[in-house]
Amino acid sequence: MALSRRAFGVAALSAVSTLVVAGCGGGDGLPQSQGSNYIEGDGTIVQWKPEERREPVEFTGTAVDGSTVDLAQYRGKVVVLNTWFAGCSPCRKEAPDLEAVWQEYSGRNVQFLGINTDDTAAIAESFQKSFGITFPSVLDKDSGAAMLALRTYSPQATPTTLVLDTEGRVAARASGIVRRLDLSGMLDDAGATPAAAPSATPTSAPA
Repeated sequence: MALSRRAFGVAALSAVSTLVVAGCGGGDGLPQSQGSNYIEGDGTIVQWKPEERREPVEFTGTAVDGSTVDLAQYRGKVVVLNTWFAGCSPCRKEAPDLEAVWQEYSGRNVQFLGINTDDTAAIAESFQKSFGITFPSVLDKDSGAAMLALRTYSPQATPTTLVLDTEGRVAARASGIVRRLDLSGMLDDAGATPAAAPSATPTSAPA
């Protein structure tokens, strides 16, 4: 017997709801990657000359491990701030490059700090473990303190990466996925310590 239009609509809605519930998480304990439920950046990079930079950015937050992070504790270093959440597909794509640049620059007066905008500590920690992220992140979902402090720079796109100079002022912003070479250039321009020159290999004197 054919379903009435109302009965068919109810059945279809029930089927869709079942699919949504079934697909809300992955086997790794992370939320399913979202394709369009947020504003995605277009890769635009903006840089400000020293004389154009505004007041230092300041905020305090709770890290994924429960410790307190005061952005001022990194004053004197070049700081990378990266907004992310576990269900953000571009965040997953750029994670390996972020970690690679962090490993390359962590000994060059540079500090990375993630700003998680939407997750619990457990989900954020699972993301960090899954993608091998070793730099800290603050949880900003409840307080919104970090995003409020950055409101002048309009970091609505996720991910957004901002580079602060050694005085805590925003020197550069990348909207969307930031590429490894671009981020390295932003750090160099903001005052990261130059990489040490490789030592010369001694040559043997001719016999």
